[in-house]
Amino acid sequence: MMGRLEGRIALVSGALRGIGLAIAQCLDADGARTIVTDLDAPDSEAVANALHPMANASYIRLDATDEESWIAAKAEIERSFGHLDILVNNVGADLTGKVQDLKLEDWRRLMALNVDTVFLGTKTFQPLLAKGGMSTPYGSSIINISSIMGLVGMGEVSAYNASKGAVRLFTKSNALEFADAGVPIRVNSVHPGFVETPLLLKGMQRWSERDGTLTPQQLIEAMAQTTPIKRLAQPTEIGKVVAFLASDDASYMTGSEVVVDGGWTAR
Repeated sequence: MMGRLEGRIALVSGALRGIGLAIAQCLDADGARTIVTDLDAPDSEAVANALHPMANASYIRLDATDEESWIAAKAEIERSFGHLDILVNNVGADLTGKVQDLKLEDWRRLMALNVDTVFLGTKTFQPLLAKGGMSTPYGSSIINISSIMGLVGMGEVSAYNASKGAVRLFTKSNALEFADAGVPIRVNSVHPGFVETPLLLKGMQRWSERDGTLTPQQLIEAMAQTTPIKRLAQPTEIGKVVAFLASDDASYMTGSEVVVDGGWTAR
């Protein structure tokens, strides 16, 4: 039985760990030729471990904050495949703290990771995605990973809120831009809630060190209890939604914000 994405070429940024790795695995499982990208060296153990279980994946080292690195990745994909069908802009980081305590350098670094990377991926690969979209019944697909924090505010998360809100509206603007111009690229954003990843654990460790009242595990348990279905998401639960958006099953979706949060924003 052929997968929904059989024969399609996909690139996922920040894909060696956490949600990005789960996305790459789900695209691979659905038949896509998946290009995993991240900062690690191609001969690293992390790359070998990530690629080993996948049927049809390869790796390109990509600094997603650097335009020249994107251009080099584009040239390699153009040589190898001639087009791209799916782009998942997944690179991201977090930053918490009272606004008066945030450092400008940390703010700018967060915006580079969470916003610049989405802009650079979209800008660089638009021509190859447009080419791929012409040979696909319902166009190619860009999926930008935002967050529930791109939909609602939270105290001491202002920088992250701002960055993920920017991803949400950048997605909608590009969806309209491409549709209005007849460019066959659909663009949607995914807004995960609290997902059990190394990034979340690190964030909770920093919050615990700053606050001093709750351990990281207590903070995680509190997150689970404030989520209506009383647990954190697993990365694969986000990956499956991305695979759906990448496929023709989502043919009438562009400019959409898909919330995957266990009901957290429904309150």
